Amino acid sequence: MSVADPALSRRRLLQLGAGATVVLAAAGGAAWLWRPGVRDGALTRSGRAVFRAIARVVLEGSLPTEAAALEAALDRHLLRLDETIAGLPAATQGEIAQLLGLLSVAVTRRWLTGLRSDWPEARIDELEAALRRMRTTDHELRQQAYHALRDLTNAAFYAQPEHWPLMGYPGPSPV
Repeated sequence: MSVADPALSRRRLLQLGAGATVVLAAAGGAAWLWRPGVRDGALTRSGRAVFRAIARVVLEGSLPTEAAALEAALDRHLLRLDETIAGLPAATQGEIAQLLGLLSVAVTRRWLTGLRSDWPEARIDELEAALRRMRTTDHELRQQAYHALRDLTNAAFYAQPEHWPLMGYPGPSPV
């Protein structure tokens, strides 16, 4: 770039300005869209939506089938998830928050899961297909995300004594 050629320097300056505008707009848009899944050790609204949908599939057969009882059971499950997450180290909570944040944004949700519908609107068959894609993919990040979601869901649910009979566990032996 030569000082003697003002047209080239103006063109280059305009290109740099346009590039910076695009980068700043993308960063601002991402920050606006970003919805962390965990805040202060508890699930946010977007985190609860993801885990409510995941539980409908992962815990299928262990949850009530009647609509009102199902909603109440899912509400209790989300409270137990809050307790479970609150007991994890801050770094792990941060990773869960990031994962749930990614799953809450349409573009990254589609990339990670293939799920087009938002979590609350997704049908069971769509959710099952999304989780199956995550579990069977060759992409390690997607598999790790699947296992984290499934393991947290199962851990919070089956840690409760009232659910032990569902898996045939009679409870601890008297000491």
